[in-house]
Amino acid sequence: MTSILNDEYYMRQALNEAKIAFDKNEVPIGAVVVCQGKIIARAHNLTETLNDVTAHAEMQAITAAANVLGGKYLTDCTLYVTLEPCPMCAGGLLWSQISKIVYGSKEPKRGYTSFFPTILHPKTTVSHGVLEEECLSLLKEFFKQKR
Repeated sequence: MTSILNDEYYMRQALNEAKIAFDKNEVPIGAVVVCQGKIIARAHNLTETLNDVTAHAEMQAITAAANVLGGKYLTDCTLYVTLEPCPMCAGGLLWSQISKIVYGSKEPKRGYTSFFPTILHPKTTVSHGVLEEECLSLLKEFFKQKR
């Protein structure tokens, strides 16, 4: 299986998490952490459920993956997330030393690249645009229902 197909598979898993968030009336952002070809963490936004502004999908995924691995560093892991991480989440990803981040859609207003494009660990690689339309569609539907 090629890298693109793998990226699409794992992003679909992140989208499944985003749909769970949508059903919970949370902003539909989902994430999975993959290590050695296995999903070791799944997460979605829980800011409303937990009444916690830091309960973003990425932060939940970092914590869950670190618990599975038994350590704070995610040096051999990839995060798949449906939307570009915010500066807070990018900071968490910096400290985790994650190897790779793949996100579906850019976030032009609150994404980390708008504020701190160099915040990630120097060895972290980033790609985006995987299933971008599907990721955006779910977000648009969520906010359309809110208006």
